[in-house]
Amino acid sequence: MQSALQSALGQTGIAMSDLDGLIAVPSLSHPHFMEAHYLATKIGMLPQNDVVVRTVDTGGASPITALLEARRMIMNEDCKAVAITAGDSVGSMDSDLFLERADAGCRPSHVKSGPQYLPSPVIPHGYSRVTEYHMEKFGTTREQLAMCSVLMSRQASRHPDAMNKTPYTLEDVLNPKHEVAPSVNLLECARRADGGAAIVVCSSRFLESRNLARKGNGGSGDVVILGGGEASGPLYPGPVIDETMFSCEHAAWNAFTKCQLEPEDIDWWGLYDCFPICLIRALEAVGLAEKGKGGEFVEKIYVETMNDPNYDPKIFPINTHGGLLSFGAPWEVPATYNIIEAVRQLCWQAGSKRQVSGARRALCYGNGGIFSASAVAILGRAVDERV
Repeated sequence: MQSALQSALGQTGIAMSDLDGLIAVPSLSHPHFMEAHYLATKIGMLPQNDVVVRTVDTGGASPITALLEARRMIMNEDCKAVAITAGDSVGSMDSDLFLERADAGCRPSHVKSGPQYLPSPVIPHGYSRVTEYHMEKFGTTREQLAMCSVLMSRQASRHPDAMNKTPYTLEDVLNPKHEVAPSVNLLECARRADGGAAIVVCSSRFLESRNLARKGNGGSGDVVILGGGEASGPLYPGPVIDETMFSCEHAAWNAFTKCQLEPEDIDWWGLYDCFPICLIRALEAVGLAEKGKGGEFVEKIYVETMNDPNYDPKIFPINTHGGLLSFGAPWEVPATYNIIEAVRQLCWQAGSKRQVSGARRALCYGNGGIFSASAVAILGRAVDERV
């Protein structure tokens, strides 16, 4: 987390002493009481009286929640520069300890049997139950679900820092030897990883006062947070899976409404994909596919890109870095990677293999728990939004 923050500050030309806000996301491998205060103390921001320090935990949605919170801190609490940090070491973490902590977070302790009980590993089994609901209700096929992992691996193969360098085949994903839960195989789980990320959010007045604002049309420029939305679902899947448990649709449409935008106004999408069903529901929630048709959307893109490794990023402007399934997933960090890729896309700095030509607006979605928390932020190029 410290290394990522130092790197982010170095890229922006902002000093650690300029920060008057810090938001941190908790770590599973190295948990600390009041994570943000712990980190702020280590880097010398505390003790001071003129800083705002907060720990945010909405599961995998935390980085998006933090981004929206940073915007509120600047608009409502007179902060000028707020850093968001997230980091974890679940890739090198002892597997038994990882499983114990991960299971504890999403298993109701009072349920010992029956339809609400989830065996270990709890999170894949929880998403498996949701997957089976979607298959039964909407006819989503097992192959369409597996295609999500194949597509993400194709995207990741274009990013130099992604864990997956070689695209999967459908047969790789559907290999029966790799079953983790009834409808979830190993290559359909977010990739455990070590990693960190940091983002710096500043007021436009502060940037202008330091001559740091970049509003040129030549492929750089600043990125602005246009707005966002959040919503909550149940902490644990109920005994019966139905539409009441999903929070992603509410968060997405809250964001669109606040920003006075429609899905067709978005050029790039960072959608949470810890498991294929999460990606499919996200596609439906943000309006890229009709309810129940997310699997068909995935299959169409799968076919279009199957025989062309150099496909135009505009064909599939979603998770061009590879998402949780293939870029890597250090617990609650990955939505931060979505934000970073969104910024690169909007600054037109993603490189020839990944850049969505002319991208002006991006949507980032984070999911916590098993659809328990959803947060959506919409970003735009400052020069295009006339900010």
